[in-house]
Amino acid sequence: MSKRYRAGLLLAFVSVASLVVPATSAMAHGTTSTPPSRTWQCRFNESPENPTSAACKAAVAVGGTQPFYDWNEVNLPNAGGNSQALIPDGQLCGAGRAKYAGLNLARNDWPATRLTAGANFTFLVKATAPHLGTWTTYVTKNGYNPLVALRWSDLQQFNSVKNPPLSSDNVYSIATKLPAGKTGRHVIFTIWQRQLPDSQEAFYLCNDVIF
Repeated sequence: MSKRYRAGLLLAFVSVASLVVPATSAMAHGTTSTPPSRTWQCRFNESPENPTSAACKAAVAVGGTQPFYDWNEVNLPNAGGNSQALIPDGQLCGAGRAKYAGLNLARNDWPATRLTAGANFTFLVKATAPHLGTWTTYVTKNGYNPLVALRWSDLQQFNSVKNPPLSSDNVYSIATKLPAGKTGRHVIFTIWQRQLPDSQEAFYLCNDVIF
């Protein structure tokens, strides 16, 4: 086999590999449908082109419509379990990414789901493809002010689950007991960290709720 021929084969292999790898890494995306995350709300319950709520209109005004067509990729590809160190206060809902800055807007009129404090509840997460990982869920502390951008110090953890059940149509079911002693408007924030060390990627979900 000539050197020129071997070089040609190597170039072909590298070209094919460069096409395959991104497709694989792009498979693990998703967000909460019940209760709807901010991206799900503005993408599916409303419309990026003609949002109906003041909050979704404001979010589109900040970042345009594309973030809501990319509703399933509010992520950091190299989080590696270090989300708090990588995402600044005030940017949690948008994963610290400029593209999703509209999700960070501090407002008291984001469409919210009514929940009962202390009750059993199952979160439903629509995924474009399944993968192994850990889901850690937080809720804002009592006294939270929705007119102040969400900070890490506003949060308290109330649930963590590894590899929750997945339906045939790629919907994860995360059963939990909601925190007791909550009233009024709060944010539920979830970190979906893909299994380490297989992948460093993590996703971030913000749900507006009223207890």
